[in-house]
Parts: sequence; C-alpha cells; structure tokens
Amino acid sequence: MRLSPFMVRILSGAVILLVCLGAILSGPVGVVLLCAILTAFLLWEFRGLSDKMGSRAPSWLLYPLGAYVTFSGTFLRGISLQLILSIALIGGLMTFLFIPGRREGLNRWAMGMAGALYIGLPMNCYLLLYFSSAKGIGWVVFAILAAVVTDVAALLVGSRIGRTPFFQRISPKKTVEGAVAGIVGAVLVMIFGNFVTLGLPLLHAVAIGILVGMGAEIGDLVESQMKRIAEVKDSSNLIPGHGGVLDRFDSILFPPILVYYYALFGGLLR
Repeated sequence: MRLSPFMVRILSGAVILLVCLGAILSGPVGVVLLCAILTAFLLWEFRGLSDKMGSRAPSWLLYPLGAYVTFSGTFLRGISLQLILSIALIGGLMTFLFIPGRREGLNRWAMGMAGALYIGLPMNCYLLLYFSSAKGIGWVVFAILAAVVTDVAALLVGSRIGRTPFFQRISPKKTVEGAVAGIVGAVLVMIFGNFVTLGLPLLHAVAIGILVGMGAEIGDLVESQMKRIAEVKDSSNLIPGHGGVLDRFDSILFPPILVYYYALFGGLLR
C-alpha cells in the first residue's frame, strides 16, 4: 500500500518524536546527548541555508559559538557570556579584515552570530527547563508535545476547513483557522500535562499553552521564510524523502525560550 505524503509526514514525525522522548526519559545523559546531536545537525543545516541565502555563516564562528550558547546556562555557565560574545564580536569582525571575501565579511559574521543564537538558545532553554526544576522532565516533554500538537492540529484543520490565508506571502498553505486550532491544541496538551505532573494553577497552564502554540507557529514561519529566501524546498535531504532536521524541528525551537522565561519570572520552576 502506497502511503500519501501526508501520512508519511505524520509517521516520520511520530518516529522522530518517540526517539526524542525516549532519550529524554532515559535520564540526564540522554537529554544532553540529544541536545548535542540535534545542535550539531541543526547548525550544519543552517550553514547550508545561509549559503543559499547569500551569506554563508563561517564554520569557525557558527559551530563553536552555537555549542557554547547551547550549554551556556548549564555545563558552561562558569564561562562569562559577555567574554564569549566580546570575542565573537571583535575576533569575528577582525578576522574578515584579513581573509578573502572581506567585502561580504559583515554579512557572513552576522549570519554566523544569528545561526548560533537561533539554534543554541532554544537548546539552552530546554536544558535549563530540565535541570532547573524537580519536574524538569515534565516541563520539557509537555513543551515538546504541545509544539508538536500545534503543528499537527494546524495542518489537519487548515487542510480541511481552512479558508482564511495566514502569512500567505511566506507560506501559502497556512490558514487562520489552522493557526487557531494549533494554539487550542497546545493549550489542551498543557492542561493535560499540568494535571498529570506540573501541578500549576490552571491559568498558568493555559497561558503557557498559548505561548507554546504561538512560538511553534512563529518558528515554523521563520524557517519557511528562510527557505523562501534561499529558494529551496527543504533545509536538507538528511531525512530521505522528508527534508531536513530543521524542517522537522522548526516548530519546537521558540517554545522553550518562552516557556522557560515565563516559568522563571512566574516562580514556577520548583
């Protein structure tokens, strides 16, 4: 039986989700390894996209800075963030005074900095959520599940009853109806997660669900815009027939940042 592209996408997403959840539930070592592996793949794909966007992120800046940002809040928190950013600023720009192609040096430096933050900060926040609370597994698992459900609900509802375009110039198939359904789905997942493990006041669970839904949809649109600028369909062919890792994880990049700082400032990490 030949599966439709939609079913292939659903099944591949389910397999990737199960692998990630298995690594998270295996303990701290699994979480750290998962973050390190995903960071490496995502940075590699971003570098390829940046090249097609016209300003290739330099590997000597993108990879070390991305790795540092990923672990800056946990294992590398003893190293000053200001020091690393100062080195990246002065050393990075100074380097382009001497190497070929210095005319485009500023753009390449900016792309390297942007890629390191774009990939590193979300991974850093996942690690902070995991290690900053006794319920760290619950925070991470349900933030991911809510983001995944946002993507699936938006796709299902948008493809069936969606009529009103949503950011049509970036992603023509997205609809307002799908976007609303995605946020509702995220809220329901967070309410369920709150009941199962987090134990927050209901209003906090709803607010976090809204933040996750919005963050997931913005993350998806941002990556779609990058691919449109790069004039490519997928971020890579790393997953045969299904695109790249960034295509599968774009919607889970922004939610951990929003969730972590909401929980931190709200005193919910305990």
